[in-house]
Amino acid sequence: MIKFINLTPHTITLNNGINFPSIGKVAKVSTTTVIDNIINNIPIYSIIYGKLENLPDPTDGIIYIVSNIVLEAGKKIRRTDLVAPATNHSDTIRNENGQIISVPGFVK
Repeated sequence: MIKFINLTPHTITLNNGINFPSIGKVAKVSTTTVIDNIINNIPIYSIIYGKLENLPDPTDGIIYIVSNIVLEAGKKIRRTDLVAPATNHSDTIRNENGQIISVPGFVK
């Protein structure tokens, strides 16, 4: 059986009621912010994405739940063991304030 480990800061709830609590360790992508331009005295920044942080090595039988940005960075280094919550899916459930309550599944 495949085990899912949640490396995001929040519990992920699926529409079918399955919960994936955060393990408290959050996978991230390092970033550097640099000024790209100044328009009408307003700074416009660019973000340079760096290395993945707090992401365990691939392990047979484990899929890591990560943020979309970590998922995309992981694709660049050919990580096939990462998924992110399907927050843009039409079946995502939100509360009256637009906050996500649950998602139908994951994206890869």
